[in-house]
Amino acid sequence: MAFRPLHDRVLLRRLDGDATTKGGIIIPDTAKEKPQEGEVVAVGPGNRDDHGTQTPLDVKAGDRVLFGKWSGTEVKIDGEDLLILKEADILGVIAA
Repeated sequence: MAFRPLHDRVLLRRLDGDATTKGGIIIPDTAKEKPQEGEVVAVGPGNRDDHGTQTPLDVKAGDRVLFGKWSGTEVKIDGEDLLILKEADILGVIAA
C-alpha cells in the first residue's frame, strides 16, 4: 500500500471483536458494534510546534490501540476498510 498519513494522523485497521458472548450466544453481524480496538498500519511524521520543531508521534506501525467509538474517518484503500484519525483520538496502546 502506498499511503502515508500527514501530520499527526494515524491509519488504523479495525480488529474484529468476538462473535460469541461468554455464555456461548452467537452475535449476528447486524447486532455487533464496531470494534474500538485496532492495529496501526501507518503514521504521519508528527506536528510542528510554534518554533518549527517536529514532534514525533507516540505510536508506531504494528501497535495495538484503543480509540474512541465515533473517532476518525472511514476510508477504503486497496479494497480494505481502514480508519484515519488523529493521534489525540487514540486512548491508549495495548501492551503485548
